[in-house]
Amino acid sequence: MGYDVFFATTPAISSGLWSTEIWITLIVVMLVLGITLGWLLNRLATGSTLKRAKTDAERITHAAEIEGEAIKQKSELEAEKKARERRDALDKEITEALADLKRDQKRLAKREDTLDKKFEEIAAREKELDTIHARLKGREEDLEKKDQLLQETLQEARDDLEKIAHMSTDEAREVVLDEVRIEAEHDANVMTQQIIDEAEVKAREQSREITIMAIQRYAAEHVTDFTVRSVRIPSDDMKGRIIGREGRNIRTLERATGVDILVDDTPGVIAVSCFDPIRRTIAAESLQKLVADGRVHPARIEEIVEGVRKDMGERIIKHGNDAALEANIRGLHPKIIEAMGKMHFRTSFGQNVLRHSMEVAYLSQIIADQLDLDGDIARRCGFLHDIGKAMDHEMEGGHPAIGMEFCRKYREKSEIVLNAIGGHHNDIPSISPYTPIVMAADAISGARPGARRESMEMYVKRLEELEEIAKTYEQVTEAHAIQAGREIRVIVDAKRADDADAFMIARKIAKQVEEQMTFPGEIKVTVLREVRAEATAR
Repeated sequence: MGYDVFFATTPAISSGLWSTEIWITLIVVMLVLGITLGWLLNRLATGSTLKRAKTDAERITHAAEIEGEAIKQKSELEAEKKARERRDALDKEITEALADLKRDQKRLAKREDTLDKKFEEIAAREKELDTIHARLKGREEDLEKKDQLLQETLQEARDDLEKIAHMSTDEAREVVLDEVRIEAEHDANVMTQQIIDEAEVKAREQSREITIMAIQRYAAEHVTDFTVRSVRIPSDDMKGRIIGREGRNIRTLERATGVDILVDDTPGVIAVSCFDPIRRTIAAESLQKLVADGRVHPARIEEIVEGVRKDMGERIIKHGNDAALEANIRGLHPKIIEAMGKMHFRTSFGQNVLRHSMEVAYLSQIIADQLDLDGDIARRCGFLHDIGKAMDHEMEGGHPAIGMEFCRKYREKSEIVLNAIGGHHNDIPSISPYTPIVMAADAISGARPGARRESMEMYVKRLEELEEIAKTYEQVTEAHAIQAGREIRVIVDAKRADDADAFMIARKIAKQVEEQMTFPGEIKVTVLREVRAEATAR
């Protein structure tokens, strides 16, 4: 509004009569006035602020001086306290150090006394050693003189001996050495023979002791098995039904089982005969089920026989697993387990082959333990040694070779075990001590009284065959089997055979018996050669 009044009251301005320069000058003057006025106002305000700031600064400074004085006094008190504590600690440390120093001084004084005593003892010993050294030196000189005198005396004696014996020292030495050498060789031969004799005696005693101990530690019962099995029949009418019309039932049963059915006049009994115990058992059990069932016809016979055969397969595996578990044999192939189970139904001279194998396993372990060998390996060798008997009637060859190849086929990787299986009858050379251990255990198991049996016919036949082998030699005049076939005594003509021939005949008979006969244990061959002098008095 002021500008409007100004322009209104100034006609010249409002009418635009002023020039541009006047307007610029006027604006500049006004700006200068405004700036000057602002500066004056700011100056007044700044002076008041500075005064207040100065007052506040003085007040803060005074408070800071008071607080600094308090902090200073407090710091001086704390420093004085710490200095007092430090001085007390230093006094304590100095006291302890002085005490330690006194103790060390006492110890050093004692050590000095001890060292003085030791120095005195060393000096005394050095004096004694000097005396001894002087004495030894004198003796050494005396010995040198005596040695020189002895050498001169020996040389004189040697010269005198050479003159008397008419030979030099080297020649005499050779003579003496030859005599000593001859005597030493003689003594060595005598001593060697004594050592050999003592070793043989000890070896025999030890082997006998181990064998007896093994027999005593393992005593198993023996049950003899037969090749003929009897089946009870309630009546003779059942016999007729078993035979059937024109024998068709009995023929079906024989064909299905592979056995011989023996029907005779014996009341209440039908006999089943077969060399294979498994087939014999299948036939006997099938016959028992037929008798219990009462329905006897070819179809029923084949059905029952098939059922018993399946059951027999399961029983075979169970017998094999039970035997392996009882003997603690691990890692066997299922086929080996099955073969071992089959041996439960096989016999050798009336002895159950599976029980025999387990017995040989235990005996082998006992013997191996006594010899500080591995009992587990020996037990495994003994357990599997007769496995070939489970299939020897189905394959060609002896049961040791069959068993060895069978076990090798079914992942028995141990060459020690395979060698024991194949070599327990000396068919192949032994590669480890476990094979002769199994041989010994096998002989112990088969030769013990009651372990095996033979029929009278087989027994007599074996004795006759034994005597016939001995009589094949032209020098033999008589041969007698004694000790139940365990020994054969052969008498040779003294005019046709000398002592060397007698030993040779004994070895040949023993070898021929091993090759031609099958027998349990061992047979001793004794050849007798005697000269009879006769005269007649008249």
